[in-house]
Amino acid sequence: MLEHFRAGWSKAMHPLAAALIRMHVTPDMVTWAGTIGTVAMSLICFPRGWLWQGAWLVALFIFSDSLDGNMARQLGRHSEWGSFLDSTLDRFGDGAIFAGVALYYAGHGHSVLWAGIAMAAMTFGQITSYVRAKAESLGKEAKMGLATRSDRLLIVLVGVELTGLAEAGIFGHLFVWGLPVALCYLAFAGLFTVGQRMAAVSRQVLS
Repeated sequence: MLEHFRAGWSKAMHPLAAALIRMHVTPDMVTWAGTIGTVAMSLICFPRGWLWQGAWLVALFIFSDSLDGNMARQLGRHSEWGSFLDSTLDRFGDGAIFAGVALYYAGHGHSVLWAGIAMAAMTFGQITSYVRAKAESLGKEAKMGLATRSDRLLIVLVGVELTGLAEAGIFGHLFVWGLPVALCYLAFAGLFTVGQRMAAVSRQVLS
């Protein structure tokens, strides 16, 4: 879903990436800045109930994540280190988003149930990424699944935005359920995808 959008977004970010290069900003600097911004906004805004504001700020830092790759391509750098750093720091950002949502429900949202489901969605999402990485380290393929990382981030942030706007009185009460519905879907999709990928690797290894 979001992967198609990212191609157009990458073209739009090209001038900004070129400007940063002229300012002697490196792709690694952008990777670190995007991750730090994502983690900070997630853990500051969401636990305090600043949902719709936090969703926009987090989205800004997440989409800036495409800048480092754009800059690397313009510089002619396609290093293994850059790929490793990007993938590693992505886990920090993803974890912070779902941890922030869980803290919101554990505190401001007053729901241990939804806090637990947020943690389940985070855990299954992280395992999904690990299974693929481990499979590829063994020379196998495990890319299938109900939701890619980009899709997971889009779904959770849209859910946060809808619930935040509803709580601010901008949308009707029905939209309060935007985030719980998103979390339920992501928890299910994550668990299902882990099973899919494990089965796929099993067929490749044991066949």
